[in-house]
Amino acid sequence: MTSTHRLFGILLLLALSPAAVTCAAAQTRDVAGARDYPGIGRFGGSIITGYQVKDFDAARMQGAAFQDGQPTDARRIEGRVTRIAYRTNPGPSILEVSRNFETQLAKAGFETLLACDTAACGGIPFVEAIDVLPIPQMWADGFNYRYFAGRKLDAGRETYASVVVSENNGHVYAQLIVAVTAAIENKMVDAAAMAKGLREAGRIALYGIYFDTDRAEVKPESRPTLEQIAKLLTAQVGLSVFIVGHTDNQGPYAYNLDLSRRRAEAVAAELVKNYGIGAPRLRTAGVGLLAPVGSNADEAGRALNRRVELVAP
Repeated sequence: MTSTHRLFGILLLLALSPAAVTCAAAQTRDVAGARDYPGIGRFGGSIITGYQVKDFDAARMQGAAFQDGQPTDARRIEGRVTRIAYRTNPGPSILEVSRNFETQLAKAGFETLLACDTAACGGIPFVEAIDVLPIPQMWADGFNYRYFAGRKLDAGRETYASVVVSENNGHVYAQLIVAVTAAIENKMVDAAAMAKGLREAGRIALYGIYFDTDRAEVKPESRPTLEQIAKLLTAQVGLSVFIVGHTDNQGPYAYNLDLSRRRAEAVAAELVKNYGIGAPRLRTAGVGLLAPVGSNADEAGRALNRRVELVAP
């Protein structure tokens, strides 16, 4: 047994601990801000236990079963990635839940790349090579699971989907990943562009400040944009700005209003703590969905609406 397989066994034992099982089973509703993927939905009676949407990320999928413990068609899809984990009540089988997802994906236009069960997929090494949300959001038993991967082409754009279904303590867990291929957008706005926007329009939208879904902690990859804000404010010592958070229309109005405010405050806190900008120069506000720059009827518009802005007083 390799060290990787031993580690998997240890994690599996921890996952099956009574405390962890009790915590997972105590959840009775979808996690905050979660929603089904449009056109696919969920198995009846399920709740969402894990939810993650990234405007740009990489998803690991397998287009074919393993041979001799090694991948034969490993795929890394870059673009907009949605990960959703579900838990059902005891009763249905792994196969029943998986087949329902597979049927929905076929109706949505996905062609099958791979559909396999534990041994046919490649056992534990196969599970270790795919994306799985952390315990207790998703439970993937390397000794008992089913996997599906599909692909569709629409208007020249590739979309991939995968489903892994497993079981723990009588509950069936399913994780859906949908990855829409796209090249990374250049979201960098330098200090000169910020100064120009403030001078000419009184505001500048920033898309290089990143947060996880429904979280207000500034992610490390936001550093280049934060550095440019600090460069602007350091060069113009008399300049003060409003930092304003914006969201799309997904989720309750009051929740998004509060989330946008907390995100703006988090950006200001970073500039004060790590870049030496005086707090009195930074005022914050959150307006939620109240100032869209795109249509919230489609994902492209919603992506434009999720932003932080610098606004001149």
